[in-house]
Amino acid sequence: MTARARSLRANMTDAELRLWRALRRDQLNGLSFRKQHPIGPYTVDFYCSRLRLAVEVDGGQHAEQRKQANDRRTQWLAEKGITVVRYWNNDVLSNLEGVLSDLLGHIERLAQAVATPTPTLPLSGGGRTDTLAPHENEGES
Repeated sequence: MTARARSLRANMTDAELRLWRALRRDQLNGLSFRKQHPIGPYTVDFYCSRLRLAVEVDGGQHAEQRKQANDRRTQWLAEKGITVVRYWNNDVLSNLEGVLSDLLGHIERLAQAVATPTPTLPLSGGGRTDTLAPHENEGES
């Protein structure tokens, strides 16, 4: 997978290169993205590990013949807790600002979920380690 990812990094599409220029070097909300990042059996176009966010840029080859494979891939990644956001090549090339605006919406939602901790539930018995007060134990034998 690492060799495949290296090959993909060296041969990025025009749309991937354009989006990468906007994502690299912590330019988008200070988040770090990796390009052509391997995850399990897959390589995602861009990945932000802090938010567990994968960004995919799809061309025409992804339309009909790749839809089932992409759906399986998205489901597998979702089962691993990774959110996948997809954009078409022509949207990245002709409307990069719109793509980045949409991506920022996803980022803000995910950042909020990461920043909101799950409340810690009390231990059974309300969190008390002693269920009876010391003076209540005196009469028992």
